[in-house]
Amino acid sequence: MRIAFAGNPNSGKTTMYNALTGRNEKVGNWAGVTVERKESLIKKAYYAGEEELVAVDLPGAYSMSPFTSEESITSSYVKNEHPDAIINIVDATNLSRSLFFTTQLLELGVPVVVALNKSDITDKKQTRIDERLLSEKLGCPVVKTISTSSGHDGLKEAVAAAASLKGAGQRAPYVQADIDLTDKNAVEEADRKRFAFVNEIVKQVEQRKVFTKDKNAQDKVDAVITHKIVGIPIFAAVIFLVFYISQTTLGTWIADWLVAWIETFQGWVGGMMENANPLLYAILVDGIIGGVGAVIGFLPLVMVMYFLIALLEDCGYMARATVVLDPIFKRVGLSGKSVIPMVIGTGCAIPGVMASRTIRNERERRTTAMLTPFMPCGAKIPVIALFAGAFFADAWWVSATMYLVGIVLILLGALLVKRITGQKYRKSFFIIELPEYKIPSLKRACISMLERGKAYIIKAGTIILVCNTVVQIMQTFNWQFQLVAEGAEDTSILASIAHPISILFIPLGFGVWQLAAAAVTGFIAKENVVGTLAVVYGVTNLIDTDELALVGSGNAVAAVLGLTKVAALAYLMFNLYTPPCFAALGAMNSEMKSRKWLLGGICLQLGTGYTVAFLVYQIGTLITTGSLGTGFVPGLVAVIVFVLIVLWRIRKSDREFAETYSLHAAA
Repeated sequence: MRIAFAGNPNSGKTTMYNALTGRNEKVGNWAGVTVERKESLIKKAYYAGEEELVAVDLPGAYSMSPFTSEESITSSYVKNEHPDAIINIVDATNLSRSLFFTTQLLELGVPVVVALNKSDITDKKQTRIDERLLSEKLGCPVVKTISTSSGHDGLKEAVAAAASLKGAGQRAPYVQADIDLTDKNAVEEADRKRFAFVNEIVKQVEQRKVFTKDKNAQDKVDAVITHKIVGIPIFAAVIFLVFYISQTTLGTWIADWLVAWIETFQGWVGGMMENANPLLYAILVDGIIGGVGAVIGFLPLVMVMYFLIALLEDCGYMARATVVLDPIFKRVGLSGKSVIPMVIGTGCAIPGVMASRTIRNERERRTTAMLTPFMPCGAKIPVIALFAGAFFADAWWVSATMYLVGIVLILLGALLVKRITGQKYRKSFFIIELPEYKIPSLKRACISMLERGKAYIIKAGTIILVCNTVVQIMQTFNWQFQLVAEGAEDTSILASIAHPISILFIPLGFGVWQLAAAAVTGFIAKENVVGTLAVVYGVTNLIDTDELALVGSGNAVAAVLGLTKVAALAYLMFNLYTPPCFAALGAMNSEMKSRKWLLGGICLQLGTGYTVAFLVYQIGTLITTGSLGTGFVPGLVAVIVFVLIVLWRIRKSDREFAETYSLHAAA
């Protein structure tokens, strides 16, 4: 038996699904957290019958007439897949809005159980809902639920009610007359009539002691946090604290312990294999343990950041952050909806790109998917941490600057895409529900952190493991498959492949094959940059862990890499702002649904990363030494070519717009 879970965004739908199935799907305070349907068996603890019950978690929707692609998934599934029953999760704190969707579900003939979720909050607000009368008015079972409580109050009753309705029909309390969906006025009038019907029911079943028109403590806090001027420095301060705690204090302290353990383990394995085959020793000790260890050593920094972001999401702040940034994003042709994918993208670019499908406007959706990878994700944190520790004495400003530059590049990129696509500034509206402030759940934050950390470890144990092993083999052999002699690494397979690429990086300050090889493997997975550097320079144990950001000054690491501070900063930015990993590019392709937009996005990312690295190295070298860096002229030519291509595309777009306008005027 299949039971569909449907409801408005932020109604607690996915939280209830996770509680019933034991899964840990992403939850949040905004639309688009669930962007495709999820299926899993309901645990026997919630249902005593013999038949297996399959829960289907559908994306949040406000209407069965879809406006966004995730609403289309919900509408299509309910109408075409014919689930045996529907549990409609209703936000009891906002009954009138939620029941609009409920009345549409009741018209489909599929048995519906209404779960009045967040009943604990209504009790605190001294709001009383007569569920028996509501059940009579709607013609379906109504159960009060609290999906966030330790006992998951009401969930067993909701599941049992849904299971008992298998094969039953459903009476609709309100049936909308057939209308022409292309007639905007007719649709608006039909919606007004439905809202009037819903509001009449709410008046009868709900008794509120505190009216929403009265300002409460939350409204006063929101007036400050979402203020168009004050809200921005508050947002900056919150993000600064997240990175300060995760990468300078708590995250580093935990990493110290992990680094020491990995170093001890690697030394123990190396001691056991002293007399083993040199190739086997290099692959296992230096390649696998050293390369993967170089990435795993940064795991505490990543997980602490995940934990803090989960707390911010759960308490309701992240929804406010999108409101604060909405006016800024509107000026560059985006909206507050674009903020959501970029916030999600700080954890991983893939779900961040996927979240862009909630955006209705096609150009805006594609632009958001293209620009979201500019936000440094969890996979890039090891790269940031390595260079911050090795070259900048673990300075806190390095991480903050990387995220600030990412935001600036997103805004500039959005303006660029807006001009290239010929889109003029237009007034747009951004509507988002601000959830109730609440004390965040440490349990849910820990679960979220562990789930994301698990994905990070799996990647380190698969993609990065394979990549580092391949890199180690390519560095160990030449093209005749002979072992490369010590000191003759330039004759290896890896060096011969990376040498031609390294020439392109001379104007950026890192034109050596080792750094080029690490940058290229970073396109497979950004964590590979750290692992590859550990392998090609032979400084495993976390790039010589005694001198890494997590445990020391980093002077020895800087000496091994042979970069100036300016060149190191340029190399770091190149790896952060060029195209993301292959998996994220696949997500971009899926959301853009256009090969032309995908190729344009990749070219924009490549050009942006190269240009930023060039400017940082050349200007930084001029300031620090009084002269320009090596390869200034060819690098400048490459940047000019990139700029000319962009200007040509803008002029072409302007001509196309002018021609289209002339045709319309003539008509």
